[in-house]
Amino acid sequence: MKRYLPYISVVAAMLIWSVSGIAIKEALHTFPPLTMIVMRFSLAVLLMGAIGLLFRGHSLLGLQHLDRHDIPLFLAGGFFQPFLYYLLETYTYDALTSPTVAEALLSTSPLLSPLFALVLLRERVTWWNIAGILVSTAGMLMLVLAGSTDFQIGSPWGVPLAFAAVSTAVLYTIILRRIPSRYNALTIVFHIQAISLLFFWPLWGLKDAALQTDLWAAAGTTAQWWQSLGGVLYLAIFSSVAAFIMFCYTVRRLGVTRTNAFNNVRPVFTALFMFLFFAEQLPWGKLIGILLIVLGLFVSQRK
Repeated sequence: MKRYLPYISVVAAMLIWSVSGIAIKEALHTFPPLTMIVMRFSLAVLLMGAIGLLFRGHSLLGLQHLDRHDIPLFLAGGFFQPFLYYLLETYTYDALTSPTVAEALLSTSPLLSPLFALVLLRERVTWWNIAGILVSTAGMLMLVLAGSTDFQIGSPWGVPLAFAAVSTAVLYTIILRRIPSRYNALTIVFHIQAISLLFFWPLWGLKDAALQTDLWAAAGTTAQWWQSLGGVLYLAIFSSVAAFIMFCYTVRRLGVTRTNAFNNVRPVFTALFMFLFFAEQLPWGKLIGILLIVLGLFVSQRK
């Protein structure tokens, strides 16, 4: 059972993240983007800090002290993701006219992972890994693009912004792999997200702080406000704590290439979720895409 735990963890993380888009849309009905992000990660850091102190000394759930020689890795991790990735992702959606094209471009991290892992980590990448990733990515593109008609690009800056966002996400996984094995996943994610707030807070102070008086004066007065707060709580507890910790654990067990291949599962969960709960249709193109993604994942995990 233990050998399958990394796979169970990463699939659970992708399931949580696939629903995050709905929570983000709900939260944005009330909170501006930067305010939502700062609330989300502030709550996540407080929750992880409380868990780490409560289970102090526990090998898996206790917070550990950082060695000063490792601090640059944690600083880089907090800068690349969440901070830089979320900014680039936001501007990608803003620059590209089609959300479908944006989603497809932002889902290409498995394609870049083997190159980054090989060059920066000397991680062994096999032809099975590459073949599986190509098949899975082809399925992801079929799933995302099938039945869509809005393929306008919009600003030409959207494409490089998308690939910059994907690169920061892959670099984040490289950093997770480089952090010494003596740290548990909770310690890693707690410190990386706490550091990211040091980058988010000044930006939030310059852009959104002036809006807070009116925002909090209306706190709790409408059903929509409570629904938006529920979205933020989902993002903090599940997306920023549980999913990040499970993803971190898998990266450190399976490596960058094999873990990032599972990013192609997120559109599958999203499509199934929309089919089951919102009666959205699944045409043959999307079903074939789902089968290719699953087939590609099995191939990519061969050692």
